[in-house]
Amino acid sequence: MAIVPDTKDWTWTAREACPECGFDPAGVVPAEVGARVRTNAALWPDVLSRRAVGVRPDDSTWSPLEYACHVRDVLALYRFRLGLMLDEDDPLYPNWDQDATAVESRYAEQDPATVAEELAREAALTADAFDGVAPEQWSRTGRRTDGASFTVVTFATYFLHDIEHHAHDVGA
Repeated sequence: MAIVPDTKDWTWTAREACPECGFDPAGVVPAEVGARVRTNAALWPDVLSRRAVGVRPDDSTWSPLEYACHVRDVLALYRFRLGLMLDEDDPLYPNWDQDATAVESRYAEQDPATVAEELAREAALTADAFDGVAPEQWSRTGRRTDGASFTVVTFATYFLHDIEHHAHDVGA
């Protein structure tokens, strides 16, 4: 069964605390982004080893397996976009439809053990990419096709909220 696409504009989470998960953007330290990615990644193997990992809690919420697939893909996507921001002047990111990806990639049918390995690999690569950002690069910019504009700092903050919020969603 399909999930109703989330059409909310979550960019506010780069400026304001999230009342749902408690994420506070004021606590994001650029030099610690890689460490936070690694901490988040360490939560997912336990989630993916749950007996009912593929069961949706209700008709409008992804299963923990689907959330893990999404986090894995977000890690790869944000590493790609970070590369664009570091290599190009104010790049426009290609559009990504997370809901279409979930359906096309059959998130609900993926093997949890494989997803755990892939998520760990993507997290390590993405954490290393953020660790490699030089101090003068944190102010570089990039844009989404919907007009949202980010510096590397606000981009990292928005990204961290995404993966940390989803850990909260699955009770990790």
